[in-house]
Amino acid sequence: MKKLVLLAALTLSACTAQPASTPELEAWRKRADTIRIVRDDWGVPHIYGKTDADTVFGLMYAQAEDDFNRVETNFINSQGRLAEAEGEKEIWRDLRMKLFIDPANLQAQYNEAPQWLKDLMNGWADGLNFYLATHPDVKPRVITKFEPWMALSFSEGSIGGDIERVNLTQLENFYGAANPGSQTARLEFFDPLAPPEEPTGSNGVAIAGMNTASGKALLLINPHTSFFFREEAHMISEQGLNAYGALTWGQFFIYQGFNERAGWMHTSSSVDNIDEFLETVTKQADGSYTHKVGNEEKPLIAKKIVIPYKTDKGMAQREFTTYRTYRGPIVRSVDGKWVSVRLMEEPLKALIQSYSRTKAKTLAEYLKVMEHHTNSSNNTLYANADGDIAYFHSNFVPERDPAENWTRPVDGTDPGNDWTGVHSFAETPNVVNPKNGWVYNTNNYPYSAAGPLHSPKQKDYPAYVDSGSENPRGVHAINVLDGKQGFTLETLISNVAYDNHQPEFAIQIPLLVKAHAAAPASNPLKAKTAPAIAALKDWDHRWSVTSVPQSVAMFYGEDLWTRVQAEARKANLPVYEFMKSRATPQQRLESLSAAMDKLTADFGQWQTPWGDINRFQRNDGAIVQRFDDSKPSTPVMFASARWGSLASYGARAYPGTKQWYGTSGNSFVAVVEFGDRVRAKAVTAGGLNSVPGSKHFNDQTERYATGNLRDVYFYPDQLKGHIEREYKPGQEK
Repeated sequence: MKKLVLLAALTLSACTAQPASTPELEAWRKRADTIRIVRDDWGVPHIYGKTDADTVFGLMYAQAEDDFNRVETNFINSQGRLAEAEGEKEIWRDLRMKLFIDPANLQAQYNEAPQWLKDLMNGWADGLNFYLATHPDVKPRVITKFEPWMALSFSEGSIGGDIERVNLTQLENFYGAANPGSQTARLEFFDPLAPPEEPTGSNGVAIAGMNTASGKALLLINPHTSFFFREEAHMISEQGLNAYGALTWGQFFIYQGFNERAGWMHTSSSVDNIDEFLETVTKQADGSYTHKVGNEEKPLIAKKIVIPYKTDKGMAQREFTTYRTYRGPIVRSVDGKWVSVRLMEEPLKALIQSYSRTKAKTLAEYLKVMEHHTNSSNNTLYANADGDIAYFHSNFVPERDPAENWTRPVDGTDPGNDWTGVHSFAETPNVVNPKNGWVYNTNNYPYSAAGPLHSPKQKDYPAYVDSGSENPRGVHAINVLDGKQGFTLETLISNVAYDNHQPEFAIQIPLLVKAHAAAPASNPLKAKTAPAIAALKDWDHRWSVTSVPQSVAMFYGEDLWTRVQAEARKANLPVYEFMKSRATPQQRLESLSAAMDKLTADFGQWQTPWGDINRFQRNDGAIVQRFDDSKPSTPVMFASARWGSLASYGARAYPGTKQWYGTSGNSFVAVVEFGDRVRAKAVTAGGLNSVPGSKHFNDQTERYATGNLRDVYFYPDQLKGHIEREYKPGQEK
């Protein structure tokens, strides 16, 4: 889910919680009496239920306690209802969602679901509704009652789902006029002076026993998301559920975590599995449309979609007539051709897979769950107590004509361009138990997942299987894993997750030093930048809160990136490559000079330690934070993933600030050792509870900023002595 702006006064009378009927409320109370929520001394909820569905009931109640706003917002967004809460500006986002999400269809899929999954969805809705019934002071913005089928609207768990790949500006271009596709295209604006965007994604590493001190497999779980995007929780039932980790607000499955025998970590994939088709459309005499496929005219399905939206005078609405081929909805036009998009649309299967993997305890069981083929936007790093480790590539790769360039729209009139199935596990670049004893992914391609000798070969797979490349974090991961042995849980933290080297700076800074050395004495920038060059010349390219070269390098790198990005775009080169091979010596010196000037203007001197700039601050529970240099903040030692730091901290200055504040990157970090007993450590950005003033609003900040992970209490004997409170839903006071 993208960043959402919350408005201050959103309490409409229509959004007050509806009182439950007495029989319904009594049924919830009776069920709640069988459920225990145990909060440990970090506020993490450990939920115990007789059945999995009971545990889900308790989990949703606990999530709502910690951050009902994010729970509701995720499901407002997933159903295309943001404009009802946030106004006209969200109409196009809602339309995009409703092209794919239809309540009637989801209700039908709910009715077709296996009973065990219906039970979970019922428990999901009941837990949230019981929370609202027992907390009348909580005023939902839109969803006054949760229905079980709604769980299907957000079933995969990624921070940015496949649907969000559809461009909103292009969607508005197409449907924003009276006649679809007739509006003059409004191009996406490229700002050549905009600072570089923070890399998104995650890290995952699995290490086999042959490379560990204990002989047991280790797993690093390191999602890079916007902060506070996921809850940390532990789900336990008498039906065999025992899963711990991070779950996306509002969902009832552990998205990244582990059970007593196995663990899984998802990283955003660069698979090419979303395709566009150039459709040849004809308007018929009756006003309907058809599109040509081979020698046949196939009907375009017209559907009216109504988007309600909030105004200062109450609710209003816009109505759209949308169109869909058998492949997918029409989302834009190109040179007079309507463009349909096809992507995975399997919410029921996706929810089955998302939940079932949390109970899979062996490699065979996990592979069986993967046969649903619905983990579309993610790769997976896996480890278990049997010693297995694996890299699993995106679990949804459609079979297509490998001769086509699927990164661009293809001819929709050619039936040979239709998908013909989904590639099997054996047909995709997975790695299971490689001889080197480690696998990793940093949102790069799969062709270095197990190092240079044991990874899949790119030539063996169609180009659409993965459209990515290597990245600086991938280079870094290989450096800290290849040939290393004797890993422990602690060294997995210090020597991998928080290793402070930045490989891209190890390339870019020597080029800057060389440019300075070659500059003639007559160049005024040579003398001006000489002190900074002296600081950078012998730097080891490692971050720390006390490092001045780190500050200079960050300001220099951002300036040079901004300075050359338009040229790189014109040359059709990655900015990294352009900076390395085509940035001129003068551009490098100009960027260093600008960095020194900016540091001096903002902090009084260019010799400013990194920790004085790079800060963590949490002032309120809003989804979009407001930052203030005059308020307390905490120095953060690690830095942007752009330059190859495995520990990621996406920070920048904001209006009215000089210091940089983070909003994304390391959000939840866990390391896990598997064996007869699981041993794990973890940390969550800031704290678990989003209510300002809560004990757990900011209690993990120091640990987060320094990589000092805390012990995870997975077993009852570990929880002993660390229980803050224990209660049943509805009886916490």
